[in-house]
Amino acid sequence: MAALAGANQIYGAGMIESGVTFDCAQLVVDDEIAAMIKHTVMGMPVDDEQMAVEDIAAVGPFGDFLSLEATLRHMRALSQPRYLDRRVREDWKERGGSDLYERARAAALEMIESHAPEPLDPDAARQIRAIVESADRERGVG
Repeated sequence: MAALAGANQIYGAGMIESGVTFDCAQLVVDDEIAAMIKHTVMGMPVDDEQMAVEDIAAVGPFGDFLSLEATLRHMRALSQPRYLDRRVREDWKERGGSDLYERARAAALEMIESHAPEPLDPDAARQIRAIVESADRERGVG
């Protein structure tokens, strides 16, 4: 693992077949994984509050920690994926049993269909057009 220490680049999001094909659903999956990695790399505080030292002492062995306010508060600080499904199998099946790829594909299609890009600044559009026309003239195109 020491060889990866300090790595800060994720490459190939959305690529499949050794980069020959780009898949929007795979991009959504890879984005989710990258977000989880980023969350982990940012580190986790280790102090008495985070470790729930007082709660552990108060509840004792085999006690119920799930109902504690601190458990809820700290649980929400964990990575919260949008498409990975962590429910138990029965709940997953009850809600349709879709797999990660199906959920990611639906999300990608919704993003594509609903995206409304901001209009390009007219000055930027003129500059781009001038660059393209200049390149076309140099190549004898048009």
